[in-house]
Amino acid sequence: MKITFSAMRLPKRGALALLVAADGKLLSSGQALDKATGGALTRAMKANDFKGKKDELLDLLAPSGLDNSRLVLVGIGDPKQLQGRDLQGIGGVIVGHLDSVGEVEAAVAVDSLGGDKKAAAASAGHLGYGARLQSYRFDRYKTKKKPDRKKPLEKLSILAEDAAAARRAFAPFDKVAAGVHLTRDLVSEPANVIYPKTLVQRARQLQKLGVKVRALGVAEMKKLGMGALLGVGQGSAHEPQLLILEWNGASASRAKAERPIAFVGKGVTFDTGGISIKPAAGMEDMKWDMGGAGVVIGLFQALAGRKAKVNAVGVCGLVENMPSGTAQRPGDIVISMSGQSVEVLNTDAEGRLVLADALWYVQEKYRPKAIVDLATLTGAIIVALGHEHAGLFSNDDELAERLTAAGKKVGEPLWRMPLGEAYDKIIDSDAADVKNVGNRSAGSITAAQFLQRFIKDDTPWAHLDIAGVTWSTKAKPTVPKGGTGFGVRLLNRLVKDHYEA
Repeated sequence: MKITFSAMRLPKRGALALLVAADGKLLSSGQALDKATGGALTRAMKANDFKGKKDELLDLLAPSGLDNSRLVLVGIGDPKQLQGRDLQGIGGVIVGHLDSVGEVEAAVAVDSLGGDKKAAAASAGHLGYGARLQSYRFDRYKTKKKPDRKKPLEKLSILAEDAAAARRAFAPFDKVAAGVHLTRDLVSEPANVIYPKTLVQRARQLQKLGVKVRALGVAEMKKLGMGALLGVGQGSAHEPQLLILEWNGASASRAKAERPIAFVGKGVTFDTGGISIKPAAGMEDMKWDMGGAGVVIGLFQALAGRKAKVNAVGVCGLVENMPSGTAQRPGDIVISMSGQSVEVLNTDAEGRLVLADALWYVQEKYRPKAIVDLATLTGAIIVALGHEHAGLFSNDDELAERLTAAGKKVGEPLWRMPLGEAYDKIIDSDAADVKNVGNRSAGSITAAQFLQRFIKDDTPWAHLDIAGVTWSTKAKPTVPKGGTGFGVRLLNRLVKDHYEA
């Protein structure tokens, strides 16, 4: 969908959306149109008991004298209470509705909601951002269109008092949306298309934005002693890869001295469970067990796209977990890059093994100022938090608070979970330094405790368990069904608020 910004002149074709405040108060564009049509809008709102509540819609045939295909009144509630997130949601609601009714071209008038011209332009930018996020579709493999299937919205014109300023406000949002869309693409692709080497190939496309991209193969990882990661992938025909992304955007005066912030992603491109094989029902969903790596790649698209003034490094352990004659067995003991030995009691607890070596590598190589890892790590986090929050575990209160605040601002909420010595003792092994599973209790916590054993004491670290929020079976205003891209906006906001020069 193409989004443009134009001067506040109502179009004479396509659909037209107008914003309406609480109690059915028309804004300036609506007032002018209502007057020109002899009060048609006021009568329609009264007849349909339309109150202008936030996200409330009233779809009308264009009144006599208008050449538009339809007129859509969109409630925004109290303009004084509107935040950027609310406007993004309203943009998503508009696009979702116009898509559903088959409109191909539309315009939305974003009148001043109070404040100065800069605030008005920002409102238009936020609305466009939400529209862009909602416009995502993953349908590249559909070769036949259903006869009754409506065309998607192709062009949305956002009308603003200062179109140039609105366009500038939208520009960084558009770059972040591109990162979200990339993550959604990667998570949605089937495992015969996305496996370790092809995921590296997709990531290499970021080089054109200035991201340094490289990958370590099996031989290089063996030299580094990455027995935990390599053990997971040894049963697959697709060899593991360690993907490394670098964005050096800090200002020239501090670029060399600036330690990076690090993002580490679990990239299990398909997870059968290995020898501890999963039930057949629902196993097709395991194509998105690389969701953490997908978020890291999408984040670097966003950071590079908007030229973020930060040094950042991303490391993703990419493997496929398959059962075969060469697969890792329950009871195997592997030696991680850190030198710690791990007893593998369950081969379906593989993501933490991948992350163990990736986390150690990024600390040894880059000495980051902080690390955030993301992983679709445990089903237990879904039992605890459902599909509304991601689980947050951290050894650093300040980092945890920053992440939580960023999540609230962008609508990707986190819920902090505990860590502690009692939980850590559950994963002590009789045969090795640590075992990769505990007992049936506190499964997401013991998984995080396992990861913490591979974090150096002086490194601020946070782990996000995104198993419940990486895929959605129902649409939301800015998140269509399917891959959500959860984490890209959150981490971009974290960087913007706390780590940019």
